[in-house]
Amino acid sequence: MLSFDPIDEARRQWVAHGWDAAADGMAVVTSIIRVQHLVMARIDSLLKPLGLTFSRYELLALLDFSSRGSMPLGKIGARLQVHHASVTNAVDRLEADGLVQRLPHPDDRRTTLAAITPAGRRLARRATSVLNEQVFTDLGWDGDEMTAMFDTLKSFRAGAGDFEASSP
Repeated sequence: MLSFDPIDEARRQWVAHGWDAAADGMAVVTSIIRVQHLVMARIDSLLKPLGLTFSRYELLALLDFSSRGSMPLGKIGARLQVHHASVTNAVDRLEADGLVQRLPHPDDRRTTLAAITPAGRRLARRATSVLNEQVFTDLGWDGDEMTAMFDTLKSFRAGAGDFEASSP
């Protein structure tokens, strides 16, 4: 463990090199990326014993939350904001593990559905319980801080075109 914050030191170096206008932005971007690494390492250590990655967990959770337990592959990609090839890959793995199955769409023969199996539903709920207990409820910030952080990041994402922001 370091006795100083290397991102704070990088920020200091940015300023010392005359890049004052970019120093705060560099520190924020680098901090976000570092936090993402820390959170993913924590999540991976909890999901690995369950045989899941976070992307596969997200897909199972999405199907578990859906009203029918199934969804077209294209819609899964849109909801998870990932490329269709990533969805196909995740469904392939989950299907091989007996956690989802591909089904023909009842109304559109061109569309394939991914449907969660009972084993997939049990695993999704178990993983959600683990993540809720050991990650989501204990990020180290209080409720007001998490709300402010989410609102700030949501504003950034909307401004970057991540989704269409609705008016309040």
